[in-house]
Amino acid sequence: MAETAANPNAAQIDYWNTMAGPTWVQFQDLLDRQLEPLGVKAIEILAPRPGEAIADVGCGCGRTSLQLAERVGAAGSVTALDISRPMLEVARKRAADAGLAQARFIEADAQTVRLEPARFDAVFSRFGVMFFNDPAAAFANLRGALKPGGRLTFVCWRPYLDNLWMRAPFEAAQPLLPPTTPAEPNAPGPFAFADDARVRGILQSAGFEQIEISPFDTAIGGSSLDDAVTLAFRVGPLGSALREHPQAVAAVTEAVRAELAKHVTPDGVLMPAAVWIVQARTPEV
Repeated sequence: MAETAANPNAAQIDYWNTMAGPTWVQFQDLLDRQLEPLGVKAIEILAPRPGEAIADVGCGCGRTSLQLAERVGAAGSVTALDISRPMLEVARKRAADAGLAQARFIEADAQTVRLEPARFDAVFSRFGVMFFNDPAAAFANLRGALKPGGRLTFVCWRPYLDNLWMRAPFEAAQPLLPPTTPAEPNAPGPFAFADDARVRGILQSAGFEQIEISPFDTAIGGSSLDDAVTLAFRVGPLGSALREHPQAVAAVTEAVRAELAKHVTPDGVLMPAAVWIVQARTPEV
């Protein structure tokens, strides 16, 4: 089910199909390695069970969808939603190659798509829920698709200043970049859910109960220094700045490389990441 330009998330749909989606497809292996500890931790907390029906919101190239499909088994199902057609094409191929027919992928916006009422035992997301134009409406839509007592678990970024893996490359490059305009703190984007009080209020207004928002900190990365520099130039705040000022790439390369070199370990470049792992339930009745 494709979305149209009339969708309230039209800007995000365009962005994830024409700019971000192709980038994530190109670097899917590196990005999966980088985000793996965060998705795995959230799935452990969700604790999928064999036979369950689970929705994976903002599934991207499908890494978490396949992990969920393995956990629910052939008797269960994973319905994976995303607005990025390029990423979904990769996800479908990965599922087919893995023989995980219980995972199906739908091009749809979870804020507006019509979902079968009380269809799912659980809704999961790894960094896929911070891009809604109207997050309260989106979560109300997802709540309606959950069974009574259904579980919601997602992982989202804590504040930018707490995430050295994104902050350090940008700060190393910043003196060599033209001035940038700070993003609106609650605008759709990676840090839209950095404020845990805001997240709690959104979920309460959408009708969720038993809301738990827990911090989780770990080191992420695992790529070579060359690959870490490449990723920093293509995703995150520095990637955004360099898309606006591509002529600055040569000027900032040495500074960014020197900063990331401080974090080289025997397991690759590893840097601290800070997230919220959010859990909630629908009412039992």
